[in-house]
Amino acid sequence: MSKYSKEEITEIYNMPLLDLVFRAAAVHRMFHDPAEVQVSSLLSIKTGGCSEDCGYCPQSAKYETDVDVHKMLAVRDVMEAASNAKAGGATRMCLGAAWREVRDNSDFDTVLEMVRSITDMGMEVCCTLGMLTESQAKKLAAAGLYAYNHNLDSSEDFYKKIITTRKYDDRLTTIENVRKAKVTVCCGGIIGMGESVDDRIKMLYNLSHLNPQPESVPINALVPVQGTPLEKSKLVSIWEMVRMIATTRIVMSKSVVRLSAGRTQMSLEGQALCFLSGANSIFAGDKLLTTPNPDFNEDIEMLKLFGLKSRAPFKHGKVDTSLEEVSA
Repeated sequence: MSKYSKEEITEIYNMPLLDLVFRAAAVHRMFHDPAEVQVSSLLSIKTGGCSEDCGYCPQSAKYETDVDVHKMLAVRDVMEAASNAKAGGATRMCLGAAWREVRDNSDFDTVLEMVRSITDMGMEVCCTLGMLTESQAKKLAAAGLYAYNHNLDSSEDFYKKIITTRKYDDRLTTIENVRKAKVTVCCGGIIGMGESVDDRIKMLYNLSHLNPQPESVPINALVPVQGTPLEKSKLVSIWEMVRMIATTRIVMSKSVVRLSAGRTQMSLEGQALCFLSGANSIFAGDKLLTTPNPDFNEDIEMLKLFGLKSRAPFKHGKVDTSLEEVSA
């Protein structure tokens, strides 16, 4: 599949809005069932106390926020949450831990147990645990991990303005390690942090030029949180979100595009435009790690209203775990 240049992505992004939506909708129907939406649930299994300084994140230990810090959840609590999510219509369970990087310790062993147990329930499992090595990625794959989330966040230039505790290349290295373990990649970004349109274009260029392109691309609208450096950021308009979703759909036509953080500030009409523009994944449940999100019942009603259905898990097959033996 041909990849777009930065100039071409800029042209697409700046198309007249209705033309852009029409083109994105056509591309969406070429590669996806337009009535299908992947419904995921996101759970924070270890909250707060992170040593990173990401300017948007209330879980950083460097900022004073209202986040309720807690250590690793027990496996039984996570299984209960997964069971409730499945009953609510979710087919993917996403587990997030506020770590800078994965360490080979008992907490990681617990995560592996969670991944195995939830996979055995018939749900896809995605983890977002920070940076990880190739060996750790292979251990997750052997446990049945379906996807690993590690966002690029923004362009490489703007990234330096919001995060100083790790480099853009560190993120790319983690994505490479995930690929080596034959786990699918979930990788997107955030808009509304003060970045320029050019930064958004560059982020989409970088995402679309990953080889292969991410199977899942979450597009987040910043939810400003009191106590973080970005607490006074202006909310992203629905038109910016529609443009971003539509452009993402066109330049990464085969990827699942997730309408992610920021949905509580969107009307039903706005979300409908995003689905029309190629979004085909959402997080359901009342919280995204530490920020608000519509609850399951609201989302199920919304999907019914729009004539959409939840996508079955493992639509493209399970992860190939026939990797070489990984030492514990």
